[in-house]
Formats: sequence, C-alpha cells, structure tokens
Amino acid sequence: MPGTIHDLDTPVPLVDVDRMHANLRRAVEYCRAHGLAWRPHAKTHKSPALGAEQVRAGAVGLTVATPREAEVMARTVDDLLLAYPPVGAAKLQRLMALPERVRLTVGLDSAEALRGLARAARQAGRRVGVLVEVDAGMGRVGVQSAADAVALARAAADEAGVEYRGVMFYPGHVRDAVERQDEAIRALSDRIGGVLEALHGAGVAPEVVSGGSTPTFWRSHQVAGLTEVRPGTSIFNDRTTAEIGACGWDENAYSVLATVVSVAVPGQAVVDAGSKALSKEEIRADTAGYGALLDRPEIVVKFVSEEHGLLDLSRTGWRPRIGERVRIVPNHVCVSVNLHERLYGVRGDDVVEVWDVEARGR
Repeated sequence: MPGTIHDLDTPVPLVDVDRMHANLRRAVEYCRAHGLAWRPHAKTHKSPALGAEQVRAGAVGLTVATPREAEVMARTVDDLLLAYPPVGAAKLQRLMALPERVRLTVGLDSAEALRGLARAARQAGRRVGVLVEVDAGMGRVGVQSAADAVALARAAADEAGVEYRGVMFYPGHVRDAVERQDEAIRALSDRIGGVLEALHGAGVAPEVVSGGSTPTFWRSHQVAGLTEVRPGTSIFNDRTTAEIGACGWDENAYSVLATVVSVAVPGQAVVDAGSKALSKEEIRADTAGYGALLDRPEIVVKFVSEEHGLLDLSRTGWRPRIGERVRIVPNHVCVSVNLHERLYGVRGDDVVEVWDVEARGR
C-alpha cells in the first residue's frame, strides 16, 4: 500500500475516510429519526468492502443497478434490490446464479419483465421479490397511473416464482436546491399517496415503499407512505450535491488528485485529469464547469477533453506551478468512480485504505 498521496501517480481518486464515515453516520441518524429503512445504492462506490461498511453502519441491504453490481455486492451483503428491470436471458441467468442466501428483490414496470423474471425464478427453484416501479415524474421508467400499478401488483401477487413486496420510485426529476423543493416534494407525495391509496383499496397494499435520491434525501420523511430510501451519492457527495445544498462543501469525501502539466495559456492551468478521470457530465445546478478544486471551490474545471482538464484562474490570484497537485471534486461522483480501477482512502496525506472498484463496467 502506498504510504502517502505523494507516492501515487495521477490522476487518481481519493476518499477522505473520516468524511465518508461522518456521511454514513448522518444518513443512519436521519433514517432512524424518521423510521425509514436505509438501502443505499452501490452504484456510487461499486466496492463490496464499502457496501459492507454501509451495512455495518446500519443499512438493511444495498441497491444495485446491474447484474455485475449484484454479483459483486452479493459477496458481502445478503439483501439486494435490483432497481432496474432485468430483460433478457443472459441477465436473468446471472441473477438466478446469485448465492441462495441472498434475498433478492427486483423493481420492474411491465408484465413482460415480470413473466420473464418469474419463469427464470421457477426454473432456478428460487423465489424473488418484486417491487412495482411507478413513474414519480421523471418520465424515464415506471407505470404511468395508479390503475397500472394495481394491475401489475395483482399480476405479481398471482405469479408463481415471485413475491409481490411493494412499490418503488425514483424522484430524479427533483434537482432544485433543497430549500426550493417544497412544491416538488408536495407533488411527489401527492402522486405516491394516490398510488398507495389505490393499492390499499385493491387489496394489494405494499409492504415496502422504496424511493428517494441524494438530492431529496433529507426531505424523504415528507413523502407519503415512504418506508425505505435509496440514496447513492451521499456516501461521498460531489459538486452537484453541494451546489444544491444537499451537503456542505466540507462534506465532500471524494476528489480526484491531479497534476498541473501546463500553464502556457494565460488565465488557465491544465491538469492531467480530463473526461476519462472526472467524466464529462455537466452540472445540474446554477453554475457551470465539470468540477471544482476541493480547497479552492471558486476555481472551476471549465473544460475537459479526454486527458486534459482546464482550470479557470480568472477568479483567483493563485497561479499554480508545473508539477503542483490539486484535488478536484467532480460534478457527478458515480460516473467518475466507474472510470477508475481502485479508490484510495486517505487521512490527510496518508493512504490508509485501498478499495478495488470491482463492480465497474457491465
């Protein structure tokens, strides 16, 4: 294990372990205070060791998005929710091959996906839970009405090989600053409340109502009937999360260490972290750029190509030297993590942990 960050070649992802554990504690305390089960999404860290840390901290299980994530997290976690409809024999075979000790639940929004899952479960001799996914307003996936939710819930309850457990939703359309989310949270609560009322009236009341995201995490208790939350980013946080007020800047645990390689063009510095280290995802907040310096957040990565990141120095008197190192908080941590083979846990400059990003890729 490298002794300090000075022993690492750049670009390289760093995780402040003390900030990360503080983030985990805050999440657990919030969920316990409001009677919510905490099922964080593993798509952010993609590491079974960090998934196990979340369970030790108080998570009831983990959420995953791909068969690969399920396979990797099943090494250390016994309760998984696949929050993505598995379509196709290859994906279903991989899911059915998970260890028998794993309590698997799957979110889906169609009779076709339900029948395929049930058939695969029967053939494998296992029983798989089902959550009916409801479109909460994002317009990506999910049944479109309470009647549709009732129909699919009844079908799941009647289908051999699966067990109807409830409903799920993802409020990914709510990206406003936390203090400006009032109307959106009320609308979300009304929408989900209407679905739950219909399910209760039809005799298919859900045991689980699973929802949430990092941008809306701290307002989850305001959503009608919610029993379980699935934030992902909150283990590390990122620039977007901080910009919308869902965390403080000093709660960012993840950054990419980069080296200044050029200062030839006035008003900027070039670092060796581009789109293949930070990602090229634009920020979903009232600002611009692709990242900002951890210790100087006014300095933004104004442009990225594959291996180059351009720091905008127009709002600072700081002028870096060639070879100087900086730590960049990316706009979206989940995408950045997926670009790296391992994460380095640090305290100050000391490297104290190394985690392989085993669930990256497909």
